[in-house]
Amino acid sequence: MIANLSKKIARPAFAGALALAIPAAMLAPAIPTAAAQSNQLDQVVAALRGISTLKANFTQADRNGQQIRGVLTLKQPGKIRFEYEKSVNMLIVSNGSSLTLIDYDVAQVERYPIKNSPLGALLDPKRDVARFGKLQPTNSPDVLSIEVKDPSKPEFGVITLVMTKKAGAPGGLELSSWVQLDAQNQRTTVRLSGHQYGVPVSDSAFKFKDPRTTTRRPG
Repeated sequence: MIANLSKKIARPAFAGALALAIPAAMLAPAIPTAAAQSNQLDQVVAALRGISTLKANFTQADRNGQQIRGVLTLKQPGKIRFEYEKSVNMLIVSNGSSLTLIDYDVAQVERYPIKNSPLGALLDPKRDVARFGKLQPTNSPDVLSIEVKDPSKPEFGVITLVMTKKAGAPGGLELSSWVQLDAQNQRTTVRLSGHQYGVPVSDSAFKFKDPRTTTRRPG
C-alpha cells in the first residue's frame, strides 16, 4: 500500500505501514517493573479512550526521511481522516470498520479492515492495548513508549505509540507520535502537533467522493 516516493512520498500506508522511528536518545536500559508497566498501560488505555474528538497537524516521513504534511481528524470510535497537503492528491478515511485509501491521481480506491492494521490499536475499540502492549524504556518520566503487537497475528504488524505527559490532554497523556511497521516491513514516521481536543466533528468528515465517478478531490 506504499507508492513510489519519487512522486508523492510513500503512498500513505495507514492501513499497512505508518511508523515512527523513536530517537535513540530516548532509549535507556531501565525497564519498568511489572507493576509499573501495568499501571502505565492502564493510563495509556484511559488516555486513548478519553479522546472523543481530536484535530492535529501531522508530518509523515518514510524511512528515507522524505516528508509530507497534513491535518488529522479523529472521532471515536474508529473514525479518522488524513487530509494531505494540496500537492498530494490523496485522502485516507476510516468509517469505523475499514480504512479507505483514495488516490485521485489514478482514480483508485483501496479498503483495508481496521482490525488487520497496526492502527487498530488506536482505532479499533476491540483491540486490547493493555493485553498486547509492552512498555519500551525511555530516559524521561514524561514520555511513555508502548509497542503493540499480537504475537499470534504477525500479519497485523506492529505499532509503537509515543505518549507525552501533558496537562489538559485526556488522561494527562498526549499522543505525540507513533511507529507503525507492517508485515512487509514497510515503515513510515508520523508526528502530531497543534492538538485540539473535543472540537465539533461531523460524521461527513469521514466520507469521500469516489474518484471512479469524479476526479475532484473533496474540499
